[in-house]
Amino acid sequence: MLMGEAVRGVIVDHALLQYGTIQPENFKSNGTLSLLRKLRFSNIQTAISYVLPVSAEQVNLLQTMAKLHSFECLPLTASSLDIASREIAQTWSHISGTILYLLPNHDASPKITCTYFSIALDDEVTSVLHKSNRIYMEKFEELPLTICRLNKKAISNDVVTVGYIMKPSREEDFAKRGALPMCPTPNGLMFLPLTFELPISKQLEEVDVILHKATDEIVSIELNSSSESSYWIGYTKGMQELQRHIEDHNDCFEVDPLNSIYPVLDRLKIQQLLLGLEDLNVGGRCKVRAPHFLKVNSFDEPDLVQRLHDATLSLPSIVKPQVACGVADAHSMAIVFQVEDFKVLNVPLPAVIQEYVDHSSTLFKFYVLGDRVFHTVKKSMPNADVLIKSSEKNGSKPLLFDSLKSLPTATANQHSEGRDPCLDLALVNKAAERLSKRLGLTIFGFDVVIQEGSGDHVVVDVNYLPSFKEIPDDVAVPAFWDAIKKKVDSKAVK
Repeated sequence: MLMGEAVRGVIVDHALLQYGTIQPENFKSNGTLSLLRKLRFSNIQTAISYVLPVSAEQVNLLQTMAKLHSFECLPLTASSLDIASREIAQTWSHISGTILYLLPNHDASPKITCTYFSIALDDEVTSVLHKSNRIYMEKFEELPLTICRLNKKAISNDVVTVGYIMKPSREEDFAKRGALPMCPTPNGLMFLPLTFELPISKQLEEVDVILHKATDEIVSIELNSSSESSYWIGYTKGMQELQRHIEDHNDCFEVDPLNSIYPVLDRLKIQQLLLGLEDLNVGGRCKVRAPHFLKVNSFDEPDLVQRLHDATLSLPSIVKPQVACGVADAHSMAIVFQVEDFKVLNVPLPAVIQEYVDHSSTLFKFYVLGDRVFHTVKKSMPNADVLIKSSEKNGSKPLLFDSLKSLPTATANQHSEGRDPCLDLALVNKAAERLSKRLGLTIFGFDVVIQEGSGDHVVVDVNYLPSFKEIPDDVAVPAFWDAIKKKVDSKAVK
């Protein structure tokens, strides 16, 4: 690939930031600054420029803004392209590639002029203007799309553009680890953040494959009480537009299709899928299995005790909403110690009552990235006897918690006195392969606990597109890219 002409720097005139209306404490939440931060995470040099003279107060504000986001603050002696481009080239003489210089069009439309020119380490500054071109933009949100088009033109058509959509906090987490670069990766991927501020169809014209965390865009889920695993999903308006586009264009390719993530939304469906792991087990060895479970539509069922017995469930048990993600109370859970407490339990219905497994307070988190499987070990909840003793101090009332925020974990003196759990990695890798085929997912995660005594490997949770941040970036990020590239390549050979 010819990388020299790729976009390596972006300078934005301070007037485009509308910083005069932003208080310093709100700099981080400003959309324009957040977009510029994505450039920095893509190793694109980023600067805020201003033309002298500027008041000391303004300079101080701009420097504060730039420092907060690790941008440069670039003073220029004139706004004319002739002078500004020379000063930019002199300041960034260490850069080789394409530079974008964004200026406002005052009282005109389009509202933004993007001038781009190339510089090289051995270039004469006087040659800069001979390479200049202009692109006009109505919205600042068009900048990533502009960078994508310029990079594809400069490099080659072999680069695979991955259009992605996920909530800002998740995107920032991925991006700051270098996982979503706008410049090509070593294996030829380039990432384009999709935005619902622009028509999706226009953005997808530049995209080869879509990566989405669709669960971030769910506004409501309605389960069908007449079916064991039927539901209606309500997405945001923007996600609905993306969904319609995918349905209307057969050539629209997803890393993981929307219909493949639907089982992960439903804890009952996941439990039923996990039952299929039983045939991986061989006599005389530890087993991989689903936890024992029971679906309930009401906690006031007259035969609940018998149903718990028939499902091989004893107390304490953990109670989870059937809806696994995408809605506010999907992670509102409880550990129940007494049958009579089910009647007053405040966990959303329908719910799944799940076996509480004694597991030496140790949780194994597995991440599947294509054909590679990684895992990490975390401290987890204490064994049942510890929980029971703790609950007795509170009248044995149910222990309520949000699994995203306040998962109860064992303290140093609450760990089991038994030996540490022995992980059968080969067995879990087989389970990962089976789950990948059954779910049809390329990137997902699951949690395993090892039952004390039996050594059973119990899969207690499955989730889609996890952050895998516990795995070192230099290992996980290339594996993430390879998983996407191999998925795209598999489409090409079909």
